[in-house]
Amino acid sequence: MKYRATAPERVAPARPQPPADLLNAVQGLGTSFKGKVGISVRNMDEGWMVSFNGGRMLPQQSVSKLWVAIAVMDAVDHGALSLSDPVTVRRSDLTVFHQPIRPLVTKAGYRTTIGKLLEMALTRSANSCNDVLLWKVGGPEAIRAMLKRKRINDVGFGPGERKLQARTAGLQWRPEWAGGWGFLKARAAMPFAARDRALKRYLANPYDGASANGVTLGLMLLKQGKLLSKSSTRHLLSLMRASRTGPLRLRSGLRNGWTLAHKTGTGQDLGSLTTGYNDVGILVSPEGHRYAVAVMIASTRAPIPARMRLMGDVTRAVIRTD
Repeated sequence: MKYRATAPERVAPARPQPPADLLNAVQGLGTSFKGKVGISVRNMDEGWMVSFNGGRMLPQQSVSKLWVAIAVMDAVDHGALSLSDPVTVRRSDLTVFHQPIRPLVTKAGYRTTIGKLLEMALTRSANSCNDVLLWKVGGPEAIRAMLKRKRINDVGFGPGERKLQARTAGLQWRPEWAGGWGFLKARAAMPFAARDRALKRYLANPYDGASANGVTLGLMLLKQGKLLSKSSTRHLLSLMRASRTGPLRLRSGLRNGWTLAHKTGTGQDLGSLTTGYNDVGILVSPEGHRYAVAVMIASTRAPIPARMRLMGDVTRAVIRTD
């Protein structure tokens, strides 16, 4: 009687498991925070992820400048743009809120370059600089197409800074508001109830929504060199490491030898309610271990120190379990 040899049964390799201490820490931090928050941590080298409320779409605010920056560097890689290309910023290009470039824009405009605008957008979260770059690469639809093409899932993109902030406040943007003062006056004249309704609509379905898990996916793909050329990846990460914003957010938890390349976001306040208070970035240990981290506070009435402490505690939890 003959017997057929059978191939040994293949056993799927075990999926890497995150440290239990980090899993418990992230869950504890998310649960105890007084507000709606999404937290995501991805280990780029071992492939595991831990999260709290990581799949829910939350406001990005200026975190979305990261996607504009990737689109700009992608255009550089394909020869459609150069960082040395000259740009004239006009008064009509000005937006709202944080605009360090505004004093430089005269009646004749302000001459600069794509590279300088990118540096201001990432290191100082300059809204007008980012919006000029946004339209240089084709506007919001071009960013959405880029996100889809590069498979950065669960990350959306809003209508641009001016329209986003106007809609969030319950207004329609007017061109004569360029520079922000007209917008601020119009917003201040609105009844509290009208602004409250508009803000609730935004929080229920953010026009610029992304999940914390989606953001850390994008950060991981960037760091792994899967989105841009080596030189463009290196340049973009160097700008993110040089960021001046949010020094007491994720960065507050760093220890000696660790680095953080990050992008913050901060939304509008209404009374004691803060929205879109975020920090996302790439943590690297002295030994080269890499983590993508996102802490996205959709809404909270907690004071600024409590928000910052949450973010620093997430960084400290990653470092402690590395």
